[in-house]
Amino acid sequence: MASPLIQRMQPFGTTIFAEMSALAAQTGSINLGQGFPDTDGPAEMLAAAKAAIDGGRNQYPPGPGVPELLAAIAAHQQRFYGLALDPASQVLVTAGATEAIAAVVLALCEPGDEVVTFEPYYDSYAATIALAGATRRTSVLRFPDFSVDEASLRAAFSSRTRLVLLNTPHNPTGKVFTRDELELVAALARQHDAWVVTDEVYEHLVFDDAEHVPVATLPGMFDRTITISSAGKTFSATGWKVGWLSGPAEAVAAARTVKQFLTYVASGPFQPAVALALGLGDTVYAGLRDSLQAKRDLLCSALEASGLEVSRPAGTYFVIADAAPLGAVDGLEFARRLPEIAGVVGVPVSVFHDDQDAARTLIRFAFCKKDDVLLEASRRLAAAGRS
Repeated sequence: MASPLIQRMQPFGTTIFAEMSALAAQTGSINLGQGFPDTDGPAEMLAAAKAAIDGGRNQYPPGPGVPELLAAIAAHQQRFYGLALDPASQVLVTAGATEAIAAVVLALCEPGDEVVTFEPYYDSYAATIALAGATRRTSVLRFPDFSVDEASLRAAFSSRTRLVLLNTPHNPTGKVFTRDELELVAALARQHDAWVVTDEVYEHLVFDDAEHVPVATLPGMFDRTITISSAGKTFSATGWKVGWLSGPAEAVAAARTVKQFLTYVASGPFQPAVALALGLGDTVYAGLRDSLQAKRDLLCSALEASGLEVSRPAGTYFVIADAAPLGAVDGLEFARRLPEIAGVVGVPVSVFHDDQDAARTLIRFAFCKKDDVLLEASRRLAAAGRS
């Protein structure tokens, strides 16, 4: 019997993350494919979640989010970026950033609209745009520097552009968009009267001298920007699924209208815990960042020692390497063989592309793992490179 799945969703089967995680389990390989930490976040946050459960906060939270989390998100935006928000009308709590993206795209787009995004893109972007019946228009970020191609970006805009879906710091490349690149995006959005939706879940995981610049802070952009983030990446609690969006009240209200019919509400006892975490001191934020930067350096050195060409990321959990020096011709095929070759699992970057040739032999590896796991993965990769 033919699949009853609607046509526009048929290209989206089982995610590559599920396939590669299953392959890691089957082969006993180290899983550097899926981007979740193997350590927990701040102890104060974990204790607050336990206290909320013991305190009976286990039923439906308010639809927009619990008041203390709404206030904490607004305070966070003021503290780090100087953005003044009304917690009651300009902030919405969601079931992770993935739901926030879906709620915004479904609220703002309909068939005939176009959404501009960069590729490689996080896989939910393409699926959500398809769910809305909108059309995806992309501009390619190319290995190894992943800089914005201005001509390509300009060509992606048209009279039908409804919004730009932008991820910075960027998954899967680890790129942090520069202020000049973001100014170009902003100028094009203003020119075409488009919304900018920014996925900033890795906002605090920025390394070396890179600077995260929220689009909402650029001149004239707050009133057309919807900013999305979450606790999962910042505080190593990906399973809690506590995300949020903020922006102009009318845009937040539109997203809230859709969100109430997606999950309705979620993550009740975790919301007050995240509120506490957002208010932790600068040393906590810096400690999480510095730990990940050291892990990045460890894995990048191992990948280079194994013979791979590496693009050292300026942020996120991920590093992209070109496997061509090891004989890779097709990234997906190589990723499926990598457990046999090295006992390590990565993710082929081509699955995040419309332009397959732009990422033919690129593999993404996650470094948000314990040091002993990364050291063992490094040993295996180095051995594979020598063989």
